[in-house]
Amino acid sequence: MRAQLLDAHRPVSLVEVVRALTVIQRYPYADIAPSADLVLWSRLGSRYEPDDLQRALEVDRSLLELDGMIRPMEDLALFLAQFARPPAYAKTREWLELNHEFRADLLQELYDRGPVLARELPDTARYPWPSSGWTNNRNVTQMLECLMMRGEVAIAGQQDGARTWDLAERVYPEGLPVTPFEEAFAIRNDRRLRSLGVAPAKGPKQPLEPIDVGPAGLPATIEGSDVAWRIHPDVLPWLDEDFEGRTALLSPFDRLVVQAEVEAPLGLLRATDPAATGSSESSTRPPTARPRLCV
Repeated sequence: MRAQLLDAHRPVSLVEVVRALTVIQRYPYADIAPSADLVLWSRLGSRYEPDDLQRALEVDRSLLELDGMIRPMEDLALFLAQFARPPAYAKTREWLELNHEFRADLLQELYDRGPVLARELPDTARYPWPSSGWTNNRNVTQMLECLMMRGEVAIAGQQDGARTWDLAERVYPEGLPVTPFEEAFAIRNDRRLRSLGVAPAKGPKQPLEPIDVGPAGLPATIEGSDVAWRIHPDVLPWLDEDFEGRTALLSPFDRLVVQAEVEAPLGLLRATDPAATGSSESSTRPPTARPRLCV
């Protein structure tokens, strides 16, 4: 709860919240409010206005949207090396090779007209995107998504709930350092663990942001669970502190909700902290109270 900024102490800055949570899912459709707005409101309270998020994404450029997630703009440096790697799936690699002229057409359209909605771009694909799902033959959107993950195009903003696209060089800042891929992957795992406090080393594959953290942090066990858990060193002092919570209304796409679907209830943490104990033996620390979330 505390790692997810849901304790009694509220943060004061929108960018501070996104940095602490590392990602906020950008799901724009909702009967009451888009998920990102609800996640931010649940942390910031009445000081949050949806226009604040739009300004951070489209004017200040302190945040960016990448692969369905809102992230701090400085985290782009952790993806630059990944952009240079070939797509993970052979199907995607082959489709891009077959449609190299389509790619060039879209880049030229964005150069001439960007930022622009995907539906306003011509579909000149020679080979349609094959899928048994909703992406079948959605060639423009699929190509834009692929080019986004190559660092060639970027989401410039939102217009009536739809994304506008432009060349990446017009959206992203210049001069960001390229963090080597393995180092960037480790940093992302560490930041994800810090945002969750406790997380599984391995977990089921997720369509957007992973829920596991690999070898980041320290090993931990939760009583009654056979999962290999990791705990971030920054949260160890909290185990000996009183927790003061508050009532919060959460989006179904909130990372805390997503994580709770795969994690066992938090119980007794046994964290191995060699720096603190001088050995590799586990030290047992009972929490002051079982975490609860009132919805």
